[in-house]
Amino acid sequence: MLEESKNPFVASSNRQKIIDRVWSVIFAGFTYFVLACALFIFGKITYDGAPVLFQAEAPFINFDFLFTSPQTLVEFRDGAGELVRMDASDFRSFKEENPDAVIRDEHTFSYSGGGILGPLVGTALLVIVCMIVSLFIGVSAAVYLNEYAHHGKLVGAIRLAIMNLAGVPSIVYGLFGFAFFCLAPWFPVLTYEVNPETSVFAFKVPMSKGFLSFEGWGNSLIAGGLTLAVMALPVIIAACEESLKAVPKGFREASLALGATKWQMIRTAVLPYATPGMLTASVLGVTRVAGETAPIMFTAAVADKAKLPWQEAEGSPLFWFSDLLTQSVQALPYHIYTVSARIPDADAVRDMRYGSVFVFLLLVMGFAMISIVMRARFRSKLKW
Repeated sequence: MLEESKNPFVASSNRQKIIDRVWSVIFAGFTYFVLACALFIFGKITYDGAPVLFQAEAPFINFDFLFTSPQTLVEFRDGAGELVRMDASDFRSFKEENPDAVIRDEHTFSYSGGGILGPLVGTALLVIVCMIVSLFIGVSAAVYLNEYAHHGKLVGAIRLAIMNLAGVPSIVYGLFGFAFFCLAPWFPVLTYEVNPETSVFAFKVPMSKGFLSFEGWGNSLIAGGLTLAVMALPVIIAACEESLKAVPKGFREASLALGATKWQMIRTAVLPYATPGMLTASVLGVTRVAGETAPIMFTAAVADKAKLPWQEAEGSPLFWFSDLLTQSVQALPYHIYTVSARIPDADAVRDMRYGSVFVFLLLVMGFAMISIVMRARFRSKLKW
């Protein structure tokens, strides 16, 4: 009777079992170390930033922090030696109402008072422009590469270029956006006054007092949004292509066998089943680039802006929209960089610094939750 062969995957000695346990402990240690680092970072931000946004008394949320724009913070000591901190607007009113008040050791801290309404609005507008452009182009490119393009050297080179673009540093995208979208004069704007120094060509718009002038966008919302869109495209294209590949080929073959055209097959038998993964990856990709500082610092962001973008836009609806897109905006990542790196470290700046970071963390977590909910809702409706 032949001797039964031994299982090669079973440890034959206690030494091998010990080595296996040691490696499992090492792998688990690295995993929990990463988790501990994430919990420490999130815990630190929450511990320092939550008291700025949330209050112990009604309405329990600091709406002034969310719905007022940044101001200069003034710190001084009154006649009794008490430390007082006021926003610049309140400080001016205080001096007008109390001309004899004693003010000593006065210090000012730029952008450290008021709230973060301007940066929040600017970030939202940048994300909207980025999502509209990157989702449309990214999904279209992924559909072409996966469904239409013939696999060859050209398609292979395109995929390699997309992979390489995903690893390009953000500051390179910022310099590209600054040189291409901000300085190039061939991008048109609708304006009532042509800038003769930058305009290369302009003509009058019929039935209006304005002009269509090719003078470039400069430091503007549309330049920043398009730069972020270019930065997000490699991630979106790769993620969408993987979602399309996950759809079984049988769906395509059955649709074509019933007489559907290529586009009908893609629209009815492929895209509905790939949509959950495409949306999730796309939202997460846009969220990641929305937190970048270098691209918007070069192309769109300013540290201080008196009014919100739509409050400064002027003209008829079409000219108003063009004026809105060609304005520079505040952005939360750049605001955090300003109050953290360009303002002297002091207790007066602490609330603005950690409050801004905490709100931005909540925004990122909110986008992540939106993508998860969208994926779950779409997948619950699809059975395959």
